[in-house]
Amino acid sequence: MNRYLLAIDHGTSGIKAAIVSERGAVADSDFEATPIYFSSGGGAEQDPDDWWNALLKAARRLVDRNPQLAAQIRAVCVSSTFSTTVAIDQNGDHLGNALTWMDGRGAPYVRRLMNGFPSLLGYNLSKAWKWISRTAGAPSLSGKDDAAHVLFWKYEQPQIYARARTFLGSKDYLNLRLTGTCAASYDSMHLFWVTDARDPCAIRYDDELIALLGIEGDKLPPLQASTDVLGTLRRDCAEAMGLSREVKVVVGSPDHQCALIGSGAVRDYEPHLYVGTSSWIECIVPWKRTDVLHSIASFPTAIVGKYQCVNEQDLAGGALSFLADNILFHRNALIAATTPERPYEVLDRIAGTVPAGSHKLLFTPWLNGERTPVDDGTLRGGFHNMSTTTNLDHMVRAVMEGVAYNTRWSLQYVERFVRRRLDPIRIVGGAVQSDVWCQIFADVLDRDLHRVQDPRQANARGAAFIAAVGLGWIGFADIPGLVGCEKVYRPNPSNRALYDELLAAFLEIQRSSRRTYRRLNG
Repeated sequence: MNRYLLAIDHGTSGIKAAIVSERGAVADSDFEATPIYFSSGGGAEQDPDDWWNALLKAARRLVDRNPQLAAQIRAVCVSSTFSTTVAIDQNGDHLGNALTWMDGRGAPYVRRLMNGFPSLLGYNLSKAWKWISRTAGAPSLSGKDDAAHVLFWKYEQPQIYARARTFLGSKDYLNLRLTGTCAASYDSMHLFWVTDARDPCAIRYDDELIALLGIEGDKLPPLQASTDVLGTLRRDCAEAMGLSREVKVVVGSPDHQCALIGSGAVRDYEPHLYVGTSSWIECIVPWKRTDVLHSIASFPTAIVGKYQCVNEQDLAGGALSFLADNILFHRNALIAATTPERPYEVLDRIAGTVPAGSHKLLFTPWLNGERTPVDDGTLRGGFHNMSTTTNLDHMVRAVMEGVAYNTRWSLQYVERFVRRRLDPIRIVGGAVQSDVWCQIFADVLDRDLHRVQDPRQANARGAAFIAAVGLGWIGFADIPGLVGCEKVYRPNPSNRALYDELLAAFLEIQRSSRRTYRRLNG
């Protein structure tokens, strides 16, 4: 009899529940959308009750469709957005909305914390060294990590900070709801910037970093490995989802780490490119290192004893969603816009009709600022080099190409960091179902791209693999043989010169406009 796992993939747009075999085959999945609430000043919040209700709904529909498979589910494991933060009280109830990975309102407090003479790039050198030497990084000046979120609550919503018993990442909050046990994984706590990660086999809280951040250490959760069994399902959760009360809950990992494992790229220097709402280039590395200038560092992974390096851009597929939701199919009182049944398939077909380079129309995807390879929350998106011949078709493809230019900008620094060319690159995420976009990435990056099987299920598959390792069913070394490739995209040499020219122009736009954006949005 096969053994199955229920993988919960919590993304920015909603909750996906998937039944996955111990060997990574996704039998079925279901999805429930959740809203996000943007506000002026860089606010981006979500209601944890929306997550929880979506989780129960998606899981129950999935179980009801697959009663025989559901009876063989042995464990639940959650993948969730990295650096989305929840404040909970002593009863385990959340104190208002979560601050998502896009919320940058804590930036002024990080800048104040890290300021001082002598400084480099906004960081006091003495303070920065204390963080970098122990964590390989430091609180981001963009204010989009967990540390900044906690500081935002402390200084702007002190009633929440005072009532908070514990601050948790979103994955660990969902685990609390599933089991009643409060804990975090070594990797999910990393962007709180309070753990000493010099020994990846013995990560622990650092009292000096906690004091420097200015928070109370007793407001932080106990730490466990991602593969540890946290507990079993609470009775009410098991009944709501239609699962056995004996189903275990494995600690799990954030989305970065789950996507890495679900891509199959678990050996040293094997890269993967994830393209969803955000995007990143990432690979396992055997050492701890930091590139201060380009915000690249070695982070803990779900694989105990291993680091990963990552360069993440703030919006990727989210830029295409912006074009669809806010521009093309936006409804207002004067124009009756109708959203197609499958809007992204329409955009994909449009992009496929436009020649490479979009008639030299350029799009910069910094709609929410950028975090790497520059940490600048004031950057903004836009179309550049428009003319009277520019039309909607050009704009659609230009958005896809702009995301790819930004990815190539990141890739060059990741390759410097690991001191080697990363080729081929495994590619995963919801946006890579588009053959057009995958080919654009291959052409712009000038790399072979291997799209893995079920690329949308990479996070869920990674969560399932983490649980399977934790239960002793497989080892991490088995994973490369369990994740196949469904299609290879090779760069078209006839587009090389054009894309090199446009990339140079893209980078010049960033260099020449950053002071203007800082004046407008700082």
